[in-house]
Amino acid sequence: MNPIRIVQPPITYNNKLTQQKNNETAKTQFQDLLNEAQQKLKISKHASQRITQRNINISDVEWNKIEEKMQVAKSKGLNESLFLTQNAALIINVKNAIVVTALDRTEAGNQVFTNIDSAILI
Repeated sequence: MNPIRIVQPPITYNNKLTQQKNNETAKTQFQDLLNEAQQKLKISKHASQRITQRNINISDVEWNKIEEKMQVAKSKGLNESLFLTQNAALIINVKNAIVVTALDRTEAGNQVFTNIDSAILI
C-alpha cells in the first residue's frame, strides 16, 4: 500500500493585490500628468505673433499668476477672459487654456473688448 502524500500548493504572494495597487498607482500618476498638461497655458500662433510684433514681455512670475487665475476662472465656469498685466492685455479662452490674442497695455486702452465674460487683473 502506498503512503498518502500531502502536497501543499506552492506559496504564492497575492499577485492580484500587488497588480491592482500597481495599476492604481499608474492610473494616479497618469491622471496627475494629464491634469498638469491641461493646466498649462498654450499660446495660439496668432497670439505668439502679436506678442513678438508688439514686443510684449511677460515674466515667468506673471505667467504663473496668469495660470493660477485661469484655474480660478475655469472653476467658476468662465469661457473668454481679458487678463490685464502691467505690460499686456491678453484674451484667453479659459475653457481650452489658450491665449487667443495679445495687446500691449497702451494699445489696449484704446480698444473695446467684446465677447468676453470676465476681466482679471494680474
